[in-house]
Amino acid sequence: MAKVIDGYIKLQVRGGQANPAPPIGPALGGKGVNIMEFCKRFNARTQDKMGQVLPVIITVYKDKSFDFIIKTPPAAVQLMQAAKVKKGSAEPNRIKVGSVTWDQIKEIAEGKIVDMNAFSIESAMKMLAGTARSIGLRVTGTPPWEE
Repeated sequence: MAKVIDGYIKLQVRGGQANPAPPIGPALGGKGVNIMEFCKRFNARTQDKMGQVLPVIITVYKDKSFDFIIKTPPAAVQLMQAAKVKKGSAEPNRIKVGSVTWDQIKEIAEGKIVDMNAFSIESAMKMLAGTARSIGLRVTGTPPWEE
């Protein structure tokens, strides 16, 4: 018989650095989940992504057991790493803080497409270019579909 789902918890946690402190402890404790068990399993599965921000969706069952799915890092975080900037612009329409190339956007899109609402690399690239512009990054070069 299938387990009955009690709820879902969505968090963003740094890879390999989960601990019972907020925000993880209170979020899991409210559902009755074993916090240390989650931290151990999450840290074991994310040793190779140490320090990266990773969205995680935790499925909590009625018997207080849980499963979790680790997603790819947020697009904005990956774009800022590619542009080598710490944070986005306060006024992205006026002040640009860095730039990314279409090759960098394509590389990010290929890894991120599994978590995106896109059916082709081209559409994923267009979505990432929009995200880049909204955080104050300039997209340089000619898009591959216009060449």
